[in-house]
Amino acid sequence: MANHRIIIFTGPSLSPEEAKKILKADYRPPVGRGDVTKAIHDNPVIIGIIDGVFHQKPAVSHREIMDALDVGIKVVGGASMGALRSAELEDMGMIGVGRVFQAYKNGLVESDDDVAVVFEPSSYEQLSEALVSMKYNFDKAVKKGIISHEDLEKLYTTAKAIYYPKRNYNLVFRNSHLEDRKINSLKKFLAREGRDIKKQDAMEVLNYIKKRINSF
Repeated sequence: MANHRIIIFTGPSLSPEEAKKILKADYRPPVGRGDVTKAIHDNPVIIGIIDGVFHQKPAVSHREIMDALDVGIKVVGGASMGALRSAELEDMGMIGVGRVFQAYKNGLVESDDDVAVVFEPSSYEQLSEALVSMKYNFDKAVKKGIISHEDLEKLYTTAKAIYYPKRNYNLVFRNSHLEDRKINSLKKFLAREGRDIKKQDAMEVLNYIKKRINSF
């Protein structure tokens, strides 16, 4: 029988196979409406929300997360849907972790479109790129002197305008009309130093829970 002491909803940000190397838990697919309500019936100590559905079906509701908090379950979120909901429900007791959570909390990111991706349902392989990771990498490229602030604005505006299931670096580069030399330098930089901040935040969520499980 599964151990439901810790229930984690994850997928494209961090696969269950990778997650299990960090924390032993009951891993479930990206959370949707009603999934936290079902999880409450398994009496977990902690529910971790990393990934969730945005447009395929109704998203996880605030009410069901609050219901979990009301019965004493610790709810920790970060990376994607977890970052969005924890920023919205921090005052209600949900715990937010990571860079994306802080961006939502501080109003630097407001739309769910910024973290939304499409993924292959069976493997959770990402088929598009999250805007938050793109913006992070473009910001870093500016600091390294690879592109200018004007280039950054052009790239971000271009990426934001692309419907999230189709968003990827090559399409952004093609539509931004940046000089070829800058695009080539940026591609080399991304191959060398590019970061998936949703994945990093997902790992941070698991490590946060791992360090604190005995105190909850």
